[in-house]
Amino acid sequence: MTVIAADSLVPTMCVEDKSQSSPIILHAPHGSRFIPDWHRPSFVVSPAELDRELDRMTDAHTDDIVRSINGPSSIIAGLSRVVVDVERFPDEREEMLTVGMGAFYTHGSQRQHLRTIRDEHRAALTTYFDAYAAAFTDLVQATLDAHGRAFIIDVHSFPVDALPYELHSSARRPQLDLGTDPVHTCQALLEGAKRAFKRLDIDLNSPFAGTYVPLRFYGTTPQVQSLMLELRRDVVAISRGRLVEELDALCSALLSL
Repeated sequence: MTVIAADSLVPTMCVEDKSQSSPIILHAPHGSRFIPDWHRPSFVVSPAELDRELDRMTDAHTDDIVRSINGPSSIIAGLSRVVVDVERFPDEREEMLTVGMGAFYTHGSQRQHLRTIRDEHRAALTTYFDAYAAAFTDLVQATLDAHGRAFIIDVHSFPVDALPYELHSSARRPQLDLGTDPVHTCQALLEGAKRAFKRLDIDLNSPFAGTYVPLRFYGTTPQVQSLMLELRRDVVAISRGRLVEELDALCSALLSL
């Protein structure tokens, strides 16, 4: 396992490169609660409210689920999404900018003012965002070079009840939401996930849509396939071991595609 740290200001990310033996990359971008001590003064809410915000916004246990799968490559963010959200577009394409939740959140799940980012901190946060994107891009490229294809499985969770920040809060909230992309999610990948998680109530792109693909490949390289697994948090709470088995089954099925 390789642990990447840009410098003392930038927390680690964990990258396990199995690109030579597997075409699969597991991703857990939102499972961390870590906020560097140097950045905590940027938050304008109380420590108690910040802890509550982390409870609401952290995809708890998704990093543990990814770590439990042997065989595929994996990349796990070491920094909380309330500091840097590594899956956001870095520009005006990001729809969550309308609620202050682009790559660098200024507002939180209740649409409350969460933090004011100091100029000296923004450079370090940008360094982390760019380093993460570069590491992911390099891992995908290595996987393509070795196999001619890459499968990204993007693992998330979401609360049973909608939070005020959600732009599509009236959408159905199934036990498993499969997030897809018209270029990067083939029918075989989608059907493989439906079979692996057949015990669950499943919907597509509801309440969250899309799936992560590094920008170098986004919209242009269909050999990079991606699927977002959005697991409802009550399901994660009661059946984490079963979910590991089902994700492992999906990974095994993808090897034959």
